[in-house]
Amino acid sequence: MNRSLNVYLKDRKAGELIQDEDASLTFTYDRDYLATEPVALSVSLPLREDPFVDRIARPFFSGLLPDEQARRRLAAALGVSSGNAFGLLEIIGGECAGALSLVSPDQSPPAPASDDVSPLNDNQLEEILALLRQRPLLGGEAGVRLSLAGAQDKLAVAVIDGQITLPRAGRPTTHILKPFIEGLDGTVENEVFCMRLARRVGFDVPAVAKGVAGKIDYFLVERYDRITHYGGRIERVHQEDFCQALSVAPELKYESEGGPGISQCKDLIRRTTGRPAAEILQFQRMLIFHYLIGNADAHAKNYALLYRGTVPDLAPIYDAVCTAAYPRLSQKLAMAIGGRSVPDTILMEHWASLVPPTRAARRMLAGELLTLANAIAHEADALMEEVSASVAFHPVLTKVRKVIETRCALVRRAVDGDRE
Repeated sequence: MNRSLNVYLKDRKAGELIQDEDASLTFTYDRDYLATEPVALSVSLPLREDPFVDRIARPFFSGLLPDEQARRRLAAALGVSSGNAFGLLEIIGGECAGALSLVSPDQSPPAPASDDVSPLNDNQLEEILALLRQRPLLGGEAGVRLSLAGAQDKLAVAVIDGQITLPRAGRPTTHILKPFIEGLDGTVENEVFCMRLARRVGFDVPAVAKGVAGKIDYFLVERYDRITHYGGRIERVHQEDFCQALSVAPELKYESEGGPGISQCKDLIRRTTGRPAAEILQFQRMLIFHYLIGNADAHAKNYALLYRGTVPDLAPIYDAVCTAAYPRLSQKLAMAIGGRSVPDTILMEHWASLVPPTRAARRMLAGELLTLANAIAHEADALMEEVSASVAFHPVLTKVRKVIETRCALVRRAVDGDRE
């Protein structure tokens, strides 16, 4: 027996997702939607009347769900197979990344103006954060249908007049909340530091903060795919990560596993954005930044296209963490630079793979590498001094600063070696 979900983009029914008897997925755009100024859900799902078969539909819709262990724990809590993307989205797909909502045919689409929220005091928030370890995204909680990609435990919340609330009945969320990662000291302070550092060196970065609920530290970040208008109305802004856009299954997000590499990402930006040259330069700066802060986990799902209009832009930087501060984590880069994924083996000849093979392009790249390395080194010192006496400090930041110092030195050595 076939099962179906209506797929809404903001408040418009865009199409239908069907699970066939053999568990394969099919997505078809709604004919009325196609007839009235339609917007494609994804680069991988261009506007057309013909249905998209499982090979194309599954990577995109699976990409709306949590990754890896979080997905397995969520599925176990809900009594659904972790491979059953349709079953999971049927339960939690009401408020997804971007502007998508998936609802059963007998249900109404989410009401963006709903006032159904539950304010959370510190005790309630601490209980929820502890519960996320067993039930990611609070899957199964009455009235809560929230889905976010990623491997880390997280929860989408609405911050109203400074108060953290849990939205229900489809009310859009405004922030994402992530508790500290067990077994890795100071992940909250690490991410706050790296994200604020990104802002200080000129990147578009959403507002971030550290919070504490009882004995649980958490990272709070404003959603860049939401706009809060005057009067409190919240608008969803559509987005898709690079794996979704390239029709790559989320479990293959790392280049070493067959996921997108730098060249595929640059080609995607070139084909889809309104200012491809500027956006490619920005993407390259993001790559350099992640390298310099020691973030080996900047895979294709951590880059996204943001649809403020009909043509997407590169989404702001997010999920910036110094993974190199934790020896137990892999030190190999999620995307190889010039074929190299071991950070201390990357020379200027490998960096040069990012640009056209001309002297002018290579010279400009060398200047950008030095400029960003010098800026990050300077701003990291200033930021360390700023947070040293605040709640955002943790001893792990000393390791983070050392990693940054080492990476900046490696970049300077690579550029200097190329000039000899």
